[in-house]
Amino acid sequence: MAEQVSWVPEGVDTGKPSAARLYDYLLGGGHNFAADRALAEKFLKAQPNGRAIARLNRAFLRRSVLFMIDEGIRQFLDLGSGIPTVGNVHEIAQKADPESQVVYVDFEEVAVAHSQLILEQDPRAAIIQEDMTRPDAVLHAARESGLIDFTRPVGVLTAGVFHFVPPEAGPEAIVAAYRDAVPAGSYLAVSQFTQDLQPEEMAGIVEVMKQSQNPMYPRTKSEIAALFAGFDLVEPGIVPTPLWRPEGTNTDDPGKAGIYAAVGRKR
Repeated sequence: MAEQVSWVPEGVDTGKPSAARLYDYLLGGGHNFAADRALAEKFLKAQPNGRAIARLNRAFLRRSVLFMIDEGIRQFLDLGSGIPTVGNVHEIAQKADPESQVVYVDFEEVAVAHSQLILEQDPRAAIIQEDMTRPDAVLHAARESGLIDFTRPVGVLTAGVFHFVPPEAGPEAIVAAYRDAVPAGSYLAVSQFTQDLQPEEMAGIVEVMKQSQNPMYPRTKSEIAALFAGFDLVEPGIVPTPLWRPEGTNTDDPGKAGIYAAVGRKR
């Protein structure tokens, strides 16, 4: 039975689990439903390290934003931004420089509704309800927002979302469309599930996610590298999330991270 909750946007079928709400649950958030929690428990049975994987991915997003800030980036396009939780991109970027501007992109209704609530008092951040696999529509809406100046370098963020893009959708072409829209000196951050790390557990996750609205397509290191055509990878290249420019002492096992992460600079 679908849950009836006052903050659910009209028309949302809460009985159908979504990846955005599953991720919210793994991070300890409260914007998820019984169906999402039930699927998350299956996810955790297939991959007992699931909560740590979600945490490590979120931490990579933070570090990648701060890295780009250090490199002079002050405007960000966050594709597949998901349900707002602690450590949103605009919070990270604006703490470093209050003039930073962020456009979030997601098509999941709960994610969009709560982003709108959080951002309604922030003139330097906005949410676009669009599918990131439709770059022409996303880029048009981003221009219309007035928050992204595509004549200046942009930080394009795809943290934990490209594993939901099937091969037949042309992930390389999708990334290329965003790459071609931004000037040299822009950056691309990618984190995505891989079968290179714990292949048995990853196969289990793929089966679990077939029960959701968002099937999952893990990729090898070489397939992820292909997404960076036209970009120069910054050190340390494509690595498990806890190994990408860690802060302080790192006690997480990279072999159990589940996700590769990388940042590239457009030539």
